[in-house]
Amino acid sequence: MYLLIKNGRVIDPKTRLDCVCDVLIQDKKIVKIGKSLSVEGIKIDEIIDATGLVVSPGLIDIHVHFREPGQTHKETIHTGAKSAAAGGFTTVVMMANTKPVLSTAEILRETLEIASQESIHIRAVASITQDFDGQQLTDFDQLLSVGAVGFSDDGIPLTNAGVLRSALTKALETDSLISIHEEDPNLIGTLGVNDGAVAHQCGFTGAPAVSEYSMVARDVMIAYDTNARLHVQHLSTAESVEVVRFAKKLGAKVTAEVTPQHFSITEQAVLEQGTNAKLNPPLRRNEDIAKIIEGLRDGTIDVIATDHAPHTHEEKAVELAKAPSGMIGLETSLQLGLTHLVAPGHLSLSDLLAKMTINPAQLYHFDAGYLAENASADLTIFDAHHDFTVPEYFDSKATNSPFSHQKVKGQVKFTICSGKVVYQQH
Repeated sequence: MYLLIKNGRVIDPKTRLDCVCDVLIQDKKIVKIGKSLSVEGIKIDEIIDATGLVVSPGLIDIHVHFREPGQTHKETIHTGAKSAAAGGFTTVVMMANTKPVLSTAEILRETLEIASQESIHIRAVASITQDFDGQQLTDFDQLLSVGAVGFSDDGIPLTNAGVLRSALTKALETDSLISIHEEDPNLIGTLGVNDGAVAHQCGFTGAPAVSEYSMVARDVMIAYDTNARLHVQHLSTAESVEVVRFAKKLGAKVTAEVTPQHFSITEQAVLEQGTNAKLNPPLRRNEDIAKIIEGLRDGTIDVIATDHAPHTHEEKAVELAKAPSGMIGLETSLQLGLTHLVAPGHLSLSDLLAKMTINPAQLYHFDAGYLAENASADLTIFDAHHDFTVPEYFDSKATNSPFSHQKVKGQVKFTICSGKVVYQQH
């Protein structure tokens, strides 16, 4: 089967290709990229006219929560996959904090079997410690053998430095990636809201910046000592950016991600959006956003990832201190990058896409995130300039987004995975 994409602005961050041309796909592979491709003698089954649109590698999100097994009232692997495709994502990595936790080969194998039925590529990390107990390491070798792409106790910080050191030592032996959630619970009053004017106005002590950057500092130095690969998840503070920059200059094999929400809105959103803006780590201040953008510009922050975290309306419809933290993000991620990073001139479009395609792919050694002849036909086609109002309802099962009804730039038109159109905007 042949699919021809014509007249799009084709951007490949890996090779820095950026030109108007055509892309010819046969079955699951890209067979030709070029201007005004001749397809004489080829029976084209479908033509997409991408005039005025961007054609990029399929987006990759290395940090999502699809809630299956055990919490399917919030999201399922199927609804999560639909949400990802609607957001332009062709590959995602699920976190391990399901019920039961992805700590054993049997549970991981069963979960990946369900995921394999979906129309996008769904991978998963396994937990670092058994059932997130923070003490006993899981069997890394066995979990890798059944398909784990890395290890994370995301949602539960590793407070025991010795356990982290042991995990990094094992990760070095197995050439695997450790991803960590950095918030010291001993320094936090109420999770989910920055400890500052907004938290105090709400009547409680929140999560101070030091609870994050103190753990980042500890852990990047342990990574430096062990020479293992460590990935800092969803950093949110100015100081965390500085610490990661320092560790990289020192030679530590450290990478970092930021979520779109942490470069788009501040703690003030809690007063405007309530529990939908309650996140771990919390939304911070304008000064933190400025440093995060600086880190994105200079390469200190390698990846943009959503931390897509669905909750039901009922779970969020309680008082702020008692509500669970988290928001959905797959269907607004690209738009927030276009709106808050590209439109103001902080990043070029190619640089934004690098942090959503080739950079996350390289972290996990995925053969993805780039466009080339003979490469997999995973592509996203979008309008980078379209003014778009974020809806109230999504392809996700959940609606817990602080961005509903806000105006943003960009709209995904087509998502193509393994040569098949898996999402088309109507």
